[in-house]
Amino acid sequence: MTEPRAWFIAGTDTEIGKTFVACALLHAARRDGHRALGMKPVAAGAERIAGEWLNEDAAQLRAASSFDPGLDRLNPYCLKTPVAPHIAAAEEGIEIDPARIRAAFEDLRTQADVVIVEGVGGFRVPLGDRYDTADLARELGLPVILVVGMRLGCINHALLTVEAIAARGLTLAGWIANRIDPAMLRADENIEALRSRIDAPLLGVVPHVAGADPAQVAAALRLPAAALRLPAC
Repeated sequence: MTEPRAWFIAGTDTEIGKTFVACALLHAARRDGHRALGMKPVAAGAERIAGEWLNEDAAQLRAASSFDPGLDRLNPYCLKTPVAPHIAAAEEGIEIDPARIRAAFEDLRTQADVVIVEGVGGFRVPLGDRYDTADLARELGLPVILVVGMRLGCINHALLTVEAIAARGLTLAGWIANRIDPAMLRADENIEALRSRIDAPLLGVVPHVAGADPAQVAAALRLPAAALRLPAC
């Protein structure tokens, strides 16, 4: 197996298609002959299915992966209520431990060539009193792929997120334009405005297609040419 490559998927906001894009990237990696695994370190909102608490995003990542590594690794923290993670965790009496997430990630990368780690919500969603998803990205030390939900206001959200990523000392490996609003005016002009202002490659534009399959959208995306080399376990 080749040295594993991994990226952290961040978004400009919640409900902008991070999971769909992460799944499409997993399919793109598999298309290129890689063993690929998805990871959702923290998820809020779950249903009891076949005796296990399952988050929809985690289920989609599991389905798009090369194999099922087990939910304890794919989704170490599955919180039941669909609210901000730090609120859901407090209500359940749970403290999100970065070491547990790191251990699960380290295990996943020994099993795969590519690991796609999806954040929760936007880039700075609280996971505890003094810890958020930006801290998690830094804890894992991964380059970031930013998913931009193409809708009114996306330029401001995207550029502020790019600044936040840089402020944490992280590498922006690339960004993906996800056309979540089919009625958005001047979408192409907005994409061009972002392309001229973001100092990272555009890795693809996801078209808006009702009921689209991430495996089909994978053809419109590419993985970054290189990833941060991870330290040996």
